[in-house]
Amino acid sequence: MPQAANAPASTVSPSSISSAKRWTVITLLCVGYIVAYFDRVNLSAALADVDFKAFFNLTDIDRGTLGSAFFWSYAVLQIPAGWFVDRYGVKWPYAGGFFVWSILSAFTAFATSLRELIMLRVLLGVGESMITPAGMRWIRLNCAENQRGLFIGLYMAAAKAGPALGGLVAALLLNHYGWRAMFLIMGLGGLLWLIPWVALVKDDDRQIEAENRRASPASADIPFSRILFSPVILGTIIGTFCYQYFVYFSMTWLPAYLKERRGLDLTSMGLFTFFSFIGMAIVATAAGYAADRLIDRGHDPVRVRKAFIIAGFLTASTEVIGGLSDSQNVALFFAVFSLSGLGLMTANYWALTQTLLPGAAIGRIVGVQNCAANIPGIVAPMLTGWLKETTGRYDAPMVAIFFFLLLGIAAYVTLVREKYVPKASA
Repeated sequence: MPQAANAPASTVSPSSISSAKRWTVITLLCVGYIVAYFDRVNLSAALADVDFKAFFNLTDIDRGTLGSAFFWSYAVLQIPAGWFVDRYGVKWPYAGGFFVWSILSAFTAFATSLRELIMLRVLLGVGESMITPAGMRWIRLNCAENQRGLFIGLYMAAAKAGPALGGLVAALLLNHYGWRAMFLIMGLGGLLWLIPWVALVKDDDRQIEAENRRASPASADIPFSRILFSPVILGTIIGTFCYQYFVYFSMTWLPAYLKERRGLDLTSMGLFTFFSFIGMAIVATAAGYAADRLIDRGHDPVRVRKAFIIAGFLTASTEVIGGLSDSQNVALFFAVFSLSGLGLMTANYWALTQTLLPGAAIGRIVGVQNCAANIPGIVAPMLTGWLKETTGRYDAPMVAIFFFLLLGIAAYVTLVREKYVPKASA
């Protein structure tokens, strides 16, 4: 999922790097995002492993707490991390964060208590807090306006491919080598990414910003307080939360659901998790492109984006059919279909925010929306664990997903409307 950006894209001119260099760094950013998700979802696979659960004597509430601990620090630090990369540039803050989180992921192999696991996940969130603000800032400074949609779309797709590939790799390593080796291999293996990053990426943010200030006049600003308390931003926050609730349930509990409720072995569990997230990545890229083409043909941007958003929510809500079904085939089909379908809104709900709320305040609005996007990382695993522990079944967590998806539709239909967009003072 994208997160922090700190200035409107329209006010920034790209740097003069070559096309080949630009694509190389974009590829590195996407691979870095995938590696980051490897180190997030490896715990989700471990939480479905009998030996891991027995070693730490984990209850369902413990598993929910562990699934959310990463986001305790990650969500809180999104806006400060955006300020940090704006102040100190992209290259070295990103490299430092990458090194820290990779080492912490590997250290999980040596944990001996629940308290240590929670501490490591919280610190992992600190390290990874840099990734999206840094990646979005690099794209903003180095890619032309007519390239950013494609590059941000690819970056968002990497955020979906990461859980897909990470769940599969983690399950295979867990099955063959055990959970300690899995954490070591996935954590230390990611450090190889730092070699091309340090060698190829320039620390030239200040130079590019100086050129931009000379080339781009300041734009008129709508007071931030007027935007913050508008129905549009309230609806966007609610909708973002509801979208991400399903995503974070899938990241933290889907492997356990597939194994415990549907009886899949570790390898099959990893494959179905892979297909669910890779399907979402493919649909997200295709839907963003399709919406752009419809807008190019003269269709209203707000109506087009909202249509894709609502279609994504509706398709995702079919998970409740599979979740409550006794049929294995029905359940597995909707596990893939529903999460893939949510991809219809992935690019479009972020684009709609910029369509409705242009101007100099957009960076701060994205920061607010980004916090809303990560709070479900705390709520979804913990609420799922509590519902599972209380009821002894996965039915209640599936109904909760259905409720939040319907709430998201209501927010976009009733609140995210052009007539509620704040206007600049005369």
